[in-house]
Amino acid sequence: MTDRQPDDVDTLSATARDHLWMHFTRLSAYQDAPVPVITRGDGCYVWDSAGRRYLDGLSALFVVQTGHGRQELADAAAKQAAELAYFPIWSYAHPKAIELAGRLAGMAPGDLNRIFFTTGGSEAVESAWKLARSFYRHTGKPLKTKVISRAIAYHGTSMGALSITGIPALKQDFEPLVPSTLRVPNTNFYRRPDQNMTPEQFGVWAADRIAEAIEFEGPDTVAAVYLEPVQNAGGCFPPPPGYFQRVREICDRYDVLLVSDEVICAFGRLGEYFGADKYGYQPDIITVAKGLTSGYVPLGAMIASDRLAEPFLKGSNWFAHGITYGGHPVGSAVALTNLDIMEREGLNRHVTENSPLFRSYLERLLDLPIVGDVRGDGYFFGIELVKDKATRETFNADESERLLRGFLSSALFEAGLYCRADDRGDPVIQLAPPLTATETQFIEIEQILRSVLTKAGTLL
Repeated sequence: MTDRQPDDVDTLSATARDHLWMHFTRLSAYQDAPVPVITRGDGCYVWDSAGRRYLDGLSALFVVQTGHGRQELADAAAKQAAELAYFPIWSYAHPKAIELAGRLAGMAPGDLNRIFFTTGGSEAVESAWKLARSFYRHTGKPLKTKVISRAIAYHGTSMGALSITGIPALKQDFEPLVPSTLRVPNTNFYRRPDQNMTPEQFGVWAADRIAEAIEFEGPDTVAAVYLEPVQNAGGCFPPPPGYFQRVREICDRYDVLLVSDEVICAFGRLGEYFGADKYGYQPDIITVAKGLTSGYVPLGAMIASDRLAEPFLKGSNWFAHGITYGGHPVGSAVALTNLDIMEREGLNRHVTENSPLFRSYLERLLDLPIVGDVRGDGYFFGIELVKDKATRETFNADESERLLRGFLSSALFEAGLYCRADDRGDPVIQLAPPLTATETQFIEIEQILRSVLTKAGTLL
């Protein structure tokens, strides 16, 4: 049963090829091949324009927490659009932004009570850097402008957020970028510098590299450290035990802000509303987007502590920053309904209870020669692919190109699984299904991966 006639499929694909500039896409790949066109979704599945079904193993882009096809979310958007479709929050307010700000403040850890709305993750990350700089300028420390982030970490695409991003290949076409960003090692335990290190020892080592960077640059010049609870790029690096607690101590020692970039990790991805709660640390700022609305409407936010807002409560001081669609009434209404669904259906508990089962199905793939490591947390896992499991030797650039783009990406999709085959670090497959996924989906994911990875191992 198909949704469209063949002529419609061809027309859609041709129009996409000629006019739609797809993001992070080699446009040359579709000069002689049809563009995949996804037309609808329901639960954990999506369908293309020819009616073929695919398991959404990535929640579209770490976004669709509550699943596709939620009529309740569509209704919330329509109802709000009919009542107040748009009004800015520039010196004025509207009820849904107020309600959502209060709700997020009540959910966020500690004194993170100030909500600055954006329309996406890059804007939230950029807003946090601007706030850090402005805060220190208003508190007599104008030299504190620099930012530390981790190797291979992705923090966004706007010029400031891209500057914080630790992936050289994404940055080189746009340099020079915003100066004063520094990189430290990430928490990839599989490739720790000393294989005899325990997780606790590795956590101390990785955190201390942040202190070392602050000392090297001068504490009076460093404004913030940006860390994801589980680092996305490179393939899902969870924090070693004690890592974030030591980072918090380091930030306090040097008066540096800790920014928890939770654009991916917040709202149930790790089984908590915030990754900071999952791992027991207190940030100064949390950045969010994606799962806040399950992607039904674009919306993001910077959640800041009362301490950071305090200088702007006096006299003529102001945070000279704003975004036209930040706190959009329709987006805010959808976010509130999305949070209602998460609470009503117990999705955080569902993820926490089912994460070990999901991991167990993925770890079955460790019997394949090409699978070196399975890592992650919640409903957020990475599978690192290796050339030699015994030595942990990875693939060179040409081999990785043939493996990921030449075979895996298309083969997995053809087999009915939408996920990410990524080589921004060592080659990995990333999986982050909707939070509603159950063992049925875990079985399907493992079976498709086993079939495709078995074949991949014979091609190299």
